[in-house]
Amino acid sequence: MIVVAGEALIDLVPQGPGALAGLQPALGGGPYNTAVALGRLGSPTAFCSRTSHDAFGEALLDGLRKAGVDVSAVQRGTEPTTLAVATIDGNGSAAYSFYVDGTADRLFTTPDRLPAGARAVSFGTCSLVLEPGASAYEKLMRSAAAQGVFTALDPNIRAGLIPDADAYRARFADWLPSVTLLKLSEEDARWLGGTPREWLAAGPAAVVMTRGGDGLTVFTGDGAEHSVPGEQVAVVDTIGAGDTVNAALLHGLSTWDALSSDALRALGDDGWTRLLRFAARAAAITCSRAGAEPPYASELGEL
Repeated sequence: MIVVAGEALIDLVPQGPGALAGLQPALGGGPYNTAVALGRLGSPTAFCSRTSHDAFGEALLDGLRKAGVDVSAVQRGTEPTTLAVATIDGNGSAAYSFYVDGTADRLFTTPDRLPAGARAVSFGTCSLVLEPGASAYEKLMRSAAAQGVFTALDPNIRAGLIPDADAYRARFADWLPSVTLLKLSEEDARWLGGTPREWLAAGPAAVVMTRGGDGLTVFTGDGAEHSVPGEQVAVVDTIGAGDTVNAALLHGLSTWDALSSDALRALGDDGWTRLLRFAARAAAITCSRAGAEPPYASELGEL
């Protein structure tokens, strides 16, 4: 079982140019998209979050169930669902404005235990920023790492939600000893101001960096660096692409029984190249269609 911990929200996606374009609601949130992508790839997956009892909250849970994701660890509340208003630029890249005050996912509390059979836990995005839930997710991350569970982190920086950048950067550095696999974008790396080698020295066994259409690169603790190019595709938008990469990496590692620090270090050039190409292929399919619509296993072929 791979557990994904973090927010589920509604993306309001513009259907045309301009500030007053019509908005189409879509199921979203970085962790939510990762969980759906894992389910579609066929990995046993559970979602650990807090969602509203409102209509959006019910739709989010239905989307998880349709992807085969276990929702028994999802907490519920009467508060409204978080909304993220997307803006799409000429290259299909998305920027977001968030409506988060008083919403259900912010009130997540740390569960007593992980879902049965948990082999990995994935964290990231808004859930590690917005209090009081952020501290609860952080506690879960540290607890999982202390139990020897594989932990994956995608900070997926949303700068508009971070009131104190320096405080967040210090907090991020404090998470790294509890992280097995760090995945982030070039934009995240620039904002955080560190380097893969510095982050590796702090704890993770590998750092995967996404470079948009240029592909992916992994940096490993033994000093190695492996890169693959991006898959050429007509981009509709990039919503959910990074989340799909998270899922593809975790799915591949689970398939190979490689969810440990030692296994990451032993993958070598061939293993990392195969895994990164699989992730690039999965992300390209997501970029080829509107919104966060990750691929199914049948669309990707063999790992």
